[in-house]
Amino acid sequence: MDAFSSSFLSTFSHPKLPLSPSTAKPSATAPSSSPYVPLFNISSVRIEEKPLTSTTTPTTISTETSPKSSKTQTPSPSSHPKKQSPTASAVIKRQAEPSLPAFIFNTFDDIINNFIDPPLRPSVDPRYVLSDNFAPVDELPPTECEVIEGSLPACLDGAYIRNGPNPQFLPRGPYHLFDGDGMLHSIRISKGKAALCSRYVKTYKYTVERDLGSPILPNVFSGFHGLTASAARGALSAARVLSGQFNPVNGIGLANTSLAFFGNRLYALGESDLPYTVRLTSNGDIETLGRYDFDGKLFMSMTAHPKIDADTGEAFAFRYGPMPPFLTYFRFDNDGNKQPDVPIFSMVSPSLQHDFAITKKYAVFADIQIRMNPVEMIVGGGSPVGADSAKVPRLGVIPRYAKDESEIRWFDVPGFNILHAINAWDEDDGNAIVMVAPNILSVEHTLERMDLIHASVEKVRIDLKTGMVSRHPLSARNLDFAVINPAYTGRKNKYVYAGVGDPMPKISGVVKLDVSEGERKECTVACRMFGPGCYGGEPFFVAREAGGEEDDGYVVTYVHDEKAGESRFLVMDAMSPNLDIVAAVKLPRRVPYGFHGLFVRESDLNKL
Repeated sequence: MDAFSSSFLSTFSHPKLPLSPSTAKPSATAPSSSPYVPLFNISSVRIEEKPLTSTTTPTTISTETSPKSSKTQTPSPSSHPKKQSPTASAVIKRQAEPSLPAFIFNTFDDIINNFIDPPLRPSVDPRYVLSDNFAPVDELPPTECEVIEGSLPACLDGAYIRNGPNPQFLPRGPYHLFDGDGMLHSIRISKGKAALCSRYVKTYKYTVERDLGSPILPNVFSGFHGLTASAARGALSAARVLSGQFNPVNGIGLANTSLAFFGNRLYALGESDLPYTVRLTSNGDIETLGRYDFDGKLFMSMTAHPKIDADTGEAFAFRYGPMPPFLTYFRFDNDGNKQPDVPIFSMVSPSLQHDFAITKKYAVFADIQIRMNPVEMIVGGGSPVGADSAKVPRLGVIPRYAKDESEIRWFDVPGFNILHAINAWDEDDGNAIVMVAPNILSVEHTLERMDLIHASVEKVRIDLKTGMVSRHPLSARNLDFAVINPAYTGRKNKYVYAGVGDPMPKISGVVKLDVSEGERKECTVACRMFGPGCYGGEPFFVAREAGGEEDDGYVVTYVHDEKAGESRFLVMDAMSPNLDIVAAVKLPRRVPYGFHGLFVRESDLNKL
């Protein structure tokens, strides 16, 4: 039997995670200089997990007594692509045999993924995308961690929670990094002790596929390239809906991007669906409470980057899509009640609107060259997101309490393309706006070659009286995933903490920028690199106490050592010139690279 036929037959078996890591060594996106020979047997993507030692058994850091969690056997490493681990085999035995319609649908899915649209590009080949620490992991109950350096500051009383993609099943075919199911990795800290917990966000998509025992919903970022593939997957999805396998009315989002806390609720967010409310139990476990539509007032979806005004408790947000209105702005009061939509019809094309900024008087949106292109995706075989080089980027400014779009103003800012906004504030009695954000200098690589993206943090000033726009870079480094002291959202701040891309989406260190510095000057004032083979994610700033100096606090993040195969939680002194490590916590197992997170204090966790 040749490799192609063997691959086709092997895809009928879909072991549930945990798996063992790919033995291949390429990064998530293969360098252009590397020879790439597509192989169709993607069932060999596996995950290796080091067994927990006797000192890292599931436990609790709470003073309350909790029942002991039963231990599960960790799969042993295996290089054979068809050999299943004991854990995976046990899971499969518990799954019911698929019904005849399900078997037929899965057969057609295999034909599409192996013959019509196999993963020929490295950016959607699971062997590359899920290699190294991008490989997914299984859930982990609250498990005690060891502080191996320094001590955890008393102000870190709460939980740092980070969201990210973690596919529940081996992908059947093409898979993009953005397509993974959302998993929350929480480190609960109390009285100098810490416990790690990893749980899936129990979205509708996750629960349907878990109960059926296989992936059934198509991957949006990787599954619709070309008319034939789009038509085939669209028809298959329609057949699954008509047969009752899933109901798209219940949402098909992943909740894999970020988290937000407002109105005494904690949300797991992904911009393709409604938020999911989650909570942390007293022993540090994570529970998904459900999909939340704010009493029927939130329609379809919401940004994964709402802005919370620390002074008022309000949250500001938006949604975007491929149909008019392409942008809709809205807000929540300090009790979390959604206010009426403000459709923005002056957004005349479906631009990618991943993030925005607020000031005390305005909301600021970016209409960039990165756009949604569903027609080209289907007819031309391109990506669902593409670049329009002929378009002139612009910034839209609207009063933050606007009831309609009548007062919105648009300002051309050639060459300014942002996915993330760091902060914005008012100047000159509200007659000017300053915005700080990473500008993507190579928008054509947004989805296909993230390793080639370079983002330069810039400061943009808009004079609302004259309409003049000025801008200048703050650093020459490749920086993104930047944060500030959350208390300064919407008002003038001085310090920014940004991840160093090496290359994106891997983060090799953290720099501290002083954005008050003048033009034509490198604004880096502190830096901490993680070391050879060590990569982290987005940093997060935790203030030592409310009302203190802007940078009086700590920068926290997860870091993974790819050589040792170990992950740590780092706490850095934000005021020190080298971002000195105050504490390092060895995690009981690795934490995959992810997206965005936040720190929730114990007082807020108790409100959930």
